Amino acid sequence: MGFNRTRLIYGLLLATAVSAAVSRADNQPDRNAVLGHLNAAINWYRNATANAQPGELPSDAIFQQNVRTLATQAVQLAFQSARAQAELLGESEGAGGSGVPQNYTQLEAQISQHISDDQSQLDALNKKIPAESGAKRKSSLAQRDALAGQIGLDKAMLDAIQKMSSFVELNAVGKQGFEGAIDELANSVPEVVAPHGQQLSKKPGATTSPTTTRSTGLIGDLATLYDQVQTMRTIDRLLAETEHVSGTATTLREPLRASIRTIIAQGQQNLAPGASANAGTQPQDFQKLTKQFNQVAAALLPLSQELLVLQESRSNLEQWRSSIGTESKRDLIALLFRVFAIAIALAAVWTLSEVWRRLTFRYVRDARRRRQFLVLRRFVMGFFFAMVVTLGFVSEFSSLATYAGFVTAGIAVGLQTLLLSVAAYFFVVGRYGIRIGDRITVAGVTGEVVDVGLVRLYIMELAGTGVDLYPTGRIAVFANSVLFQPTTPLYKQVPGTEYAWHEVSIGLAPGGNHKLVHDKALAAVNSVYEGYRDVMERQQGTIGDRMEIVLKAPAPEAKFQLNDDGMALVVRYPVLLKRAAEIDDQVAQALIGVMSVNGSEKAGIPGIAGTPKIRAAVKG
Repeated sequence: MGFNRTRLIYGLLLATAVSAAVSRADNQPDRNAVLGHLNAAINWYRNATANAQPGELPSDAIFQQNVRTLATQAVQLAFQSARAQAELLGESEGAGGSGVPQNYTQLEAQISQHISDDQSQLDALNKKIPAESGAKRKSSLAQRDALAGQIGLDKAMLDAIQKMSSFVELNAVGKQGFEGAIDELANSVPEVVAPHGQQLSKKPGATTSPTTTRSTGLIGDLATLYDQVQTMRTIDRLLAETEHVSGTATTLREPLRASIRTIIAQGQQNLAPGASANAGTQPQDFQKLTKQFNQVAAALLPLSQELLVLQESRSNLEQWRSSIGTESKRDLIALLFRVFAIAIALAAVWTLSEVWRRLTFRYVRDARRRRQFLVLRRFVMGFFFAMVVTLGFVSEFSSLATYAGFVTAGIAVGLQTLLLSVAAYFFVVGRYGIRIGDRITVAGVTGEVVDVGLVRLYIMELAGTGVDLYPTGRIAVFANSVLFQPTTPLYKQVPGTEYAWHEVSIGLAPGGNHKLVHDKALAAVNSVYEGYRDVMERQQGTIGDRMEIVLKAPAPEAKFQLNDDGMALVVRYPVLLKRAAEIDDQVAQALIGVMSVNGSEKAGIPGIAGTPKIRAAVKG
């Protein structure tokens, strides 16, 4: 009977141990909830400290600092509650096996001893059975079979106890793993929470100073408005994460509040009249309730404080978002006004350009002068357009000036010839510049100007073997920068003049009437000059008006020269460029008429030696 009672006790102990293990396994979701809450709090803290950047207002730095401070407090309270809940879970698991032997090694030793005793009895019976007979032998055989069965049962129980012992050890490791997981999460934010049993070194948090300088350019305003929109989106995400962390904290707090209410209710029942007499209440019961209350409160209070911090953080984020929203509306209105002002300025420049164009076509009749005015209009209006766009879109003028300096230097080096040509164009079209139709000589090429471009000069080439020059059918193209070349001189007519000097050279024989030759030759040239004297005098008046100087009117003149081959009379006379060949022909005919008498040359004027020659007084 005692033997069977012992087996029954062992079976009850095994069943109780298994139920205790199942009770501990049912607490696992609470651990997952605690770890999930810690992960949510850490993610919220990291996003709040990393993504929430201050704006341009001084109040933004205050809001950002509040966000960081509240996030730090919330994470610290979450870890404080988690560690308290870990201790609470460990204590409840230890109390859940009340009345059950926890020393499974001792239990294994007891069962092993019973197996050894039964085996000894079985060995003794096996020795006695061969010597017994009859009823006594039959009783020993029955006893031997019973002992063999009991040994098998004891071995099965021993195996079950060993498995239970291994499970309890693993469960103990799991509890240590829960606390270790909390410490590992604490190591992920060492600046906020220190591992269990260590002190956190306080370091002052760095505060990011807001940018107080506002950009006045359109691009700067757009960038500021974009940053404000991004900041509001970040705050919206932080608000959503705050709600999530608050929800997990509330879920963890409800079971703890229920436990507190249960403990308070038990205490009130123990204090009720007659409770001690009826229930046998002892002072140890109040001590146990007090211990349980302190353990639950150690986990509950940080969660309640965390919820208050999260609520304050939510209020701070909402105020920050409202502040940024108000500022962004003002910035948007200012941006629209700036765009409107730029549009008005561009419209004004375009209107001025159109007025300039119409006035040019209305009052400037000369096609060449009109083209110059239109080119000048293009440059001036382009400059104003560029200034409006630059002043409207860019505000960092110091950086712009530096950048423009480097760009200008690069352009000046790479486009030196082009820039010189553009600069020379304004000299060409100036008061004493080159006009279409002018006869010029540049780089050894003589011709008439047919077009003056912004960077190029087009000349119809003229050439000839004598005094007369004729078009060769070719156009010479020069860059306007040729005007700045010191080794390439440019020759052109004096503004307002269209004449050149020619001369006729008459050889004189020794002993002749040189005075008569002088008078007759000069008279012949003057007779031709009288045909276009009024044109020359008008050109001379134009020169005086433009250049504000007094010049002697051009007229034929004769001078004697001593050459290597003897004495000569040279008569210089002006000729119109357009009629140069015609005038030279008339001069030649007049001289032939003077020098010939009765069809015999040289007979009319004695003292002429050789044939007269007409040539250009100035070469080129």
